[in-house]
Amino acid sequence: MDVFFLILLHVILPVFTLIGIGAFLHRRFTFDMGTLSKLTTYLLLPVVGFVNVYESKMGGETILKILGFLVVQSFCLIIIAEVISKVCKFEKSLSSTFKNSVVLINSGNFGLPVSQLVFQHNPLGASIQIIVMIFQNLLTYTYGLFNSVSVGSNKLQAMKVFLKNPVIYAVLLGILLHVTSIELPEFVWTPIETISNAFLAIALITLGAQSAYLKITNISLPLALSLLGRLLVAPSLAFIMISILHLDGVTAQALFIASSFPTSRNSSLFALEYGNHPEYAAQTVLLSTLFSMITVTVVVYLSKILFPI
Repeated sequence: MDVFFLILLHVILPVFTLIGIGAFLHRRFTFDMGTLSKLTTYLLLPVVGFVNVYESKMGGETILKILGFLVVQSFCLIIIAEVISKVCKFEKSLSSTFKNSVVLINSGNFGLPVSQLVFQHNPLGASIQIIVMIFQNLLTYTYGLFNSVSVGSNKLQAMKVFLKNPVIYAVLLGILLHVTSIELPEFVWTPIETISNAFLAIALITLGAQSAYLKITNISLPLALSLLGRLLVAPSLAFIMISILHLDGVTAQALFIASSFPTSRNSSLFALEYGNHPEYAAQTVLLSTLFSMITVTVVVYLSKILFPI
């Protein structure tokens, strides 16, 4: 119960406070959602992607095992989401947002605090979440982005839009500077860090503005499937893979817990930017975050029993 209330107090409450502020201000002043979307997509996201990669400290055999797990898990989730969207006959725009809602997780402002809380006496657990976050950044700005821009255009046009997105080049630049150990001068790093720090507040306020007039009178089939896929299917798949790969201890715990995190905010931001059912996307982010108060707590508890240190 202590973990449940700590997650509620230190993670969920701050997140929903910012979302609530965004909803209140939008209803009061009517934000220009297009401007907020452009600000997030073309400035904040590229800077956050760059900072995460540039500051990472990856290396070693454990990193390769973790990345291998993440690649296989993501591939399986992509296939599962694709099959579900085909069976349910979702149209392209809805299918795009549905697949992103299942595959992309909130590994930053939700995942990191949870991991730091759970593994406060074992730095390895929090370090593993850093790797998960970087991998999710790369997955988001490749699969997630291309998945969004490909709706309503042919593959060539989608690729052109994809290649114009600054996030890709920001991440590649971050990798280059990280690998070459080039240190940025303070006058360059200070504005970058400032912009990166602004991402969380602006992204959640934007999500709140998106949600200001949402009315969830019933749980639609796509919404229910998104929640089941992200909060139940994903951790179940992770448990199976961890068992097959014979992972144990802190590594197994951290990956199992990370698999249970709610849908990424970026799923909603992409849906808003490219017009792919943004209201449904915002509902998925909000409800998956809300229900994750229960599901993540259960997964944390199970991880201690299933993968003892």
